[in-house]
Amino acid sequence: MPYITVGKEDSKAIELYYKDWGSGQPVVFSHGWPLSADAWEDQMFFLASRGYRCIAHDRRGHGRSSQPWNGNDIDTYADDLETLVYKLGLKSVIHVGHSTGGGEVARYIGRHGSKRVAKAVLIGAIPPLMLKTPANPGGTPIEAFDQLRAAVVADRSQFWKDLSLPFYGYNRPGAKISEGVRESFWLQGMMAGFPAAYFCIKAFSETDLTEDLKKIDVPTLILHGDDDQIVPIGASAMLSSKTVKNATLKVYKGAPHGMCTTHKDQVNEELLAFFKEGRVTRAA
Repeated sequence: MPYITVGKEDSKAIELYYKDWGSGQPVVFSHGWPLSADAWEDQMFFLASRGYRCIAHDRRGHGRSSQPWNGNDIDTYADDLETLVYKLGLKSVIHVGHSTGGGEVARYIGRHGSKRVAKAVLIGAIPPLMLKTPANPGGTPIEAFDQLRAAVVADRSQFWKDLSLPFYGYNRPGAKISEGVRESFWLQGMMAGFPAAYFCIKAFSETDLTEDLKKIDVPTLILHGDDDQIVPIGASAMLSSKTVKNATLKVYKGAPHGMCTTHKDQVNEELLAFFKEGRVTRAA
């Protein structure tokens, strides 16, 4: 299986697993917590079948990647993404990030610039800031994230099963529930190491990405469901779309956080149309 080394901890190499399908302009996918590259397979197969090189990595601590104690923070996630892009020699990249992965993409551009970036897509993404603060009154109270941490410590296997319901909107009246999707979510969650499952909560909830959003200078598509129970749209996409230059906001009525699965056909077509717009490319 393909891996790249992104650093060392206690003299042990930290390796990231990645999938690399198709050929053409590269599209790099950054997944959400507590998932893995597998969460992107619907998009990857669709786009690789239409002339794009689709790459998705398991974030450190998640999936098949190394599970170090340290580095479960947005800065390190962004630096790992930079290493992936650099080592694979990618240029004119379209970055697509979901949830925490959207924060990873924003911080990546904020820290490393956009010289290798053609476009960006943020889906159900955490920016600018999830946590409720005096300056961000529409955010989620810290107590909610403390409850997530407590649930991970108490019984994370059961927690992943429970979380899959609001994640995909399966707790809504009349929802068509896929037990297969729920089992896949549980499996990906259990593949995440305990440190990543726990420490990533602080990373996605308390990292202020406002200044990173201001540095995004490429065409950007923001997709969000207005029934997202994990990353409420009011404190995320509605604010990000006003902060990012050249941003286009598309709100999916009734869509949940896991819209890349529940609304995969619509999302796939949306991505393809956005990728084709202008055929923007940049030299490295």
